[in-house]
Amino acid sequence: MPNNLAVQPGETPAPYVAEAPSPAEGRARSAEEENSGRRRQLRYPPAPEPLPVPVMDNHTHLDFRDGDVQVSVTEALDAAEALGIHGAVQVGCDLESSRFTIEAVEADARLLGAVALHPNDAPALGEAGTLEEALAEIEALAAHPRVRAIGETGLDYFRTAGPGLKTQEYSFRRHIDMAKRLGLALQIHDRDAHEDVVRVLREEGAPEKVVFHCFSGDAELARICNENGWNMSFAGTVTFKNAGDLREALSIADPGLVLVETDAPFLTPHPYRGRPNASYMIPYTMRAMAEVLGKDLGHLCTEVSQNTEKIYGPL
Repeated sequence: MPNNLAVQPGETPAPYVAEAPSPAEGRARSAEEENSGRRRQLRYPPAPEPLPVPVMDNHTHLDFRDGDVQVSVTEALDAAEALGIHGAVQVGCDLESSRFTIEAVEADARLLGAVALHPNDAPALGEAGTLEEALAEIEALAAHPRVRAIGETGLDYFRTAGPGLKTQEYSFRRHIDMAKRLGLALQIHDRDAHEDVVRVLREEGAPEKVVFHCFSGDAELARICNENGWNMSFAGTVTFKNAGDLREALSIADPGLVLVETDAPFLTPHPYRGRPNASYMIPYTMRAMAEVLGKDLGHLCTEVSQNTEKIYGPL
C-alpha cells in the first residue's frame, strides 16, 4: 500500500507526536506492567537512521497504548516502513488482544498475527472455569490464514507463583499442542523459568518452529536453542548497559536462528529506555546487535530478514 509518510532521523515520526497530553483511547499499560516506581517520560523517542536492508518486527502489541498518543495500525506501520521495517507480527496475549489481532491483520497487509493466552492470565481463567472455553476461541482465531504463530505463551515465574503455576504449565502444554496440530510457529514468553520451559518443550515435543520471544537467557540457554533449532528473538533489552549475559548469548547464537523484535510498547532500547517503544525503533536494536557480532549491518539485516520469513512465511 502507498506510504507517503516522511520520517526524518532525529525527529519523532509525526503520528507519535502529541499536540498536548490527552487521555487517548486504547489499552494503556498499567503501573504493574511498567514495573517501575519512577516517573516516566511519555514522549516517543526520535527516529533512528534507516536500515540499509528491510527487516520485520516479529513481536509487537499495537493494541497497547503508551505515551500521550494513540497511533493507528496503519500509522505505526507507515512510520516503521519509512525506516526499513517492512512489516510486523501483531501478538495477542488474551482474548481481547487476539481478536484485535485478527482485525489488524485484515486491515493492513504488512501485518501478520499471533494469538494466545498469556501465561499470567491462565490462572485467573482456570479459577473462573473459563480456560477451556478461552483456549477453544484461541484455536478458532488461529485458523485465520494471516495468523502464523501461537503466542505469546509459556511460563512466567516473576508474576505468577503458588497454585497458579500448575494452571500456567497446563495452558503452555495446550498451546504447544495447538501449534503442532495447526502447523504454526510457537512464540514463547519465558520469564525466570528457563529450565521448566525447556523441560516442557522436551516432554511435549516442540513444534517445528519455536521462537523465544524477547530472549532473556544466558549463553547456556543459547546453546540449548542452537542444539534444538529454536529461534532467539532479541529485543531492546540487548542494548541495556546491564545486559552482558544477553550480549554473550547473542554472540554465540546460531546466525540462522536470530530474530529481532520490539515487544512494543515495552523494552525501548538504550538510550531511550523507559520511554514508549514502537516498531520504528528497531534500527537502534539492530545496530547494537551488529556491533556485538562484529558484522556489517546490511549483512545482519539480510540474515535476520531471511530467518524471519522462514518462521512466519511471506507477508
